[in-house]
Amino acid sequence: MALIRQRKLTKQQIRRIDKQQLSNQDSIDDSLMDGVVMAHYGKQLEVQVTSLPAVIPEQPEIAPDDPEPFWQTLELNDIWRCHVRTNLPMLAAGDQVRWNADSNTGFGRIEAVKPRTSLVSRPDRYHKLKPVAANVDILAIVFAPLPAAAPTLIDRYLVVCHHAGVKPLLVLNKADLLAAENGVDTNELLAQYAALGYESVLTSVDCPENIAESDEQEGLDELKRYIDKKLVIFAGQSGVGKSSLINALLPDSGQSVNIISQNSKLGQHTTTTSRLLPFNPENLTQGGIVDTPGIREYGIWHLTPDDIISGFVELAPLASGCQFRDCRHTHNSKGCALWQAVADGEVLQRRVENLVTLREEADTKPY
Repeated sequence: MALIRQRKLTKQQIRRIDKQQLSNQDSIDDSLMDGVVMAHYGKQLEVQVTSLPAVIPEQPEIAPDDPEPFWQTLELNDIWRCHVRTNLPMLAAGDQVRWNADSNTGFGRIEAVKPRTSLVSRPDRYHKLKPVAANVDILAIVFAPLPAAAPTLIDRYLVVCHHAGVKPLLVLNKADLLAAENGVDTNELLAQYAALGYESVLTSVDCPENIAESDEQEGLDELKRYIDKKLVIFAGQSGVGKSSLINALLPDSGQSVNIISQNSKLGQHTTTTSRLLPFNPENLTQGGIVDTPGIREYGIWHLTPDDIISGFVELAPLASGCQFRDCRHTHNSKGCALWQAVADGEVLQRRVENLVTLREEADTKPY
């Protein structure tokens, strides 16, 4: 095999190459601008323009006889469809990015992602970890008396919050139904989470036809105070009025809403992709809502047993008191400090049972 001898460059040639590379880098930097990812659609993302580049592209002059070519102007707060550089991590709604725009095609390309303050992720159907939302401040866990609140689902979200570094907020919607028979259990559930230090808000927003019957939407003002200037995820099982709440907070969002099935007493999923809905479309620093798919999308297979138990704030400190370091905290585990605390009335039995259920789910890989 013949060898190719590398040509030795003179100092003048090296200086010329370095100068050219620096000039090219300056040209790239001049075309970059800031943006926020608003939605993710497969290989493309929607990005809102939050700053303009140092050099704004100008539309070329057109000869009198030539047809007018496509040209998309670049303006603040516009939404652009963008591709992503192949060496970047997976992006999500809420990510702050640096990108450039091609006015000739109407598409942009994301070149860099800024450091995240938080990241909520979940395994996708191919069992790969997928980001759901970035830079989130609050995860609002929405539940209701109907369909009946499922503590296991609430505990699942609390684990997600703890692992992602996001503050949880319990939102009990359809609070007007608390007077019904199943309201007794829901009130007790609220008191139990309050005793653990979790904050909650009660609202009464149901389907659009019910909103039309009453001018009052109880609890919305208090909820607005909690989430003012924050980026929030609204998550919860189907049928609890999550999309109706978002419509009440952001009337122009146009979230699809389904009526609860009369047979199953459960709702159907109406959200298919995560999307950032800003409180002020012209100023994304005012916060917004990231609407996400339903609870079934949130697997926890990627979490370790330590990740899961750390999300149970009152149980985690007790685990070190177990007789065996590898204690699985099942009801028949010998010398389990958690079950001793249950017997002493210090912690709730259902919380320990939910911990075991989630740990077993994480241990049972779906592939």
